[in-house]
Parts: sequence; C-alpha cells; structure tokens
Amino acid sequence: MSRRKTAEWSDRCLSRWLSGTRQEPRLEHCYTNAMKRLSGLKLLEEREGEGRPAQKGDRVVYNSRMFLNKGDEVQIQAKQIEQLPKDMIRVVDGVSFVDHKTVLGTRQTIAGVEHSLMGMKVGGYRKVRISPHLAYRDKGISDLIPPDSVLICEIWLRDIVSACPS
Repeated sequence: MSRRKTAEWSDRCLSRWLSGTRQEPRLEHCYTNAMKRLSGLKLLEEREGEGRPAQKGDRVVYNSRMFLNKGDEVQIQAKQIEQLPKDMIRVVDGVSFVDHKTVLGTRQTIAGVEHSLMGMKVGGYRKVRISPHLAYRDKGISDLIPPDSVLICEIWLRDIVSACPS
C-alpha cells in the first residue's frame, strides 16, 4: 500500500473511531496476544492495521489521545499546538492530533506508549491502560496529568517511516 493510500485509509479509520460509527473488530482481526504482556500495561481494545509489524529500531509516526483513569481527556493546549510546525498537526472531525515521531527502543516517549507501538501495523489501533510507573510516575505533568496517574491511551500507528536495519 502506498504512503498516500495508507494515510487516507488511516484517516478514515480515525474518523470512524471519533464519530462512534466504527465497526467493532471482527474476531479474526483481534490479536490481543500480539502485544507482549508487561506488568502495568493492559490491552483494552485492538484493531490490526496492514503490512509488517513495527519493531525496535523503526522510526514511526503515531497519533494518540490520553485520558485520566476517571475519563477526563488530557487536552493538548492551544499554545502547544501553535508552537508546532503545521505539518505535525492533523485535524480529523474537528479533533486536533499531533503526528508524534519516535524511534522504537530509544525511550523518546513514555514506556507504556512505546511498548504499545511495538508489534502494531500501519493503520492499526490500540487502547491501553498504562500504570504510573510506565508513564509519568510520581511527577505527573503540571496542570495536565496529576502525579501517580493511571492513563488510558488510544494509539493509532500512522506510518513506519524507516525500518530498522536487518
């Protein structure tokens, strides 16, 4: 699948999830065992994408939404969005998403998100519960995430930009 078609397909999937008209994944598309079990990380939902799975060393692009365990969404602040390059912002159905870029295995993002991305395929979706020790620990993020917070994170893998050397 070409990068453009993959992006369009991924946008349609993201739009369906946001609108609530998503189709529940069929049993043959659920691979709850695909994500290696890790203490403090629980897979709640999953939908498989297409292509090969992301692995350590891959440079990936992903979108995510984070919620506190009680259900309140961790909002990206307008000031933060204004400071980012326009090509990093994606708006789907009125919701702003940041195209996060990371190299898997280099700890450029919180451990719970990085571990959740491992094994995902482009266009795939995972909803996970992340314990504090795999997120922001006892520090939190001022005015956004209280210390020792359990997070619910929705993750969409947009692209595998470059593969790790074999």
